[in-house]
Parts: sequence; C-alpha cells; structure tokens
Amino acid sequence: MQQLNPQYITDKKGNKISVVLPIKDFEAMLEQLEELEDIRMFDESGESDETAVPIDEAFKIIEDGRKRR
Repeated sequence: MQQLNPQYITDKKGNKISVVLPIKDFEAMLEQLEELEDIRMFDESGESDETAVPIDEAFKIIEDGRKRR
C-alpha cells in the first residue's frame, strides 16, 4: 500500500475538516479504489445464479440498447 502524506485543513477550533494530497497520491488512490471495485464486482458475479453471456453478445445487447434511446 502506498504511503500517504496528507496535509490537513482545520477549522478555528483545530478540528480537521479537509485533506490535501499530492496529485500523484490522489491518482494512485483512485486507481486502487477502481481495482477494488472491479474485484468486488467480480466476486459478486460469481455469486450470481445468472448464466454468463459471451462478450460479443453482451456488446450487441449494449449497442442495441443505445440505439433505442
């Protein structure tokens, strides 16, 4: 896991209200979150009782749906 070095913005009482991160850290964190989301979706798909659809057919279904809009 990446080491983060956040800076905090505080209110007048010293309570942390915001975080400032270097853009590299922020982008790395977003990539990690996207990977976790992909993993979660993959895990959920394995738990489903639905039958798998070949990728070519899935793309056709998606394209047909877009054309109807």
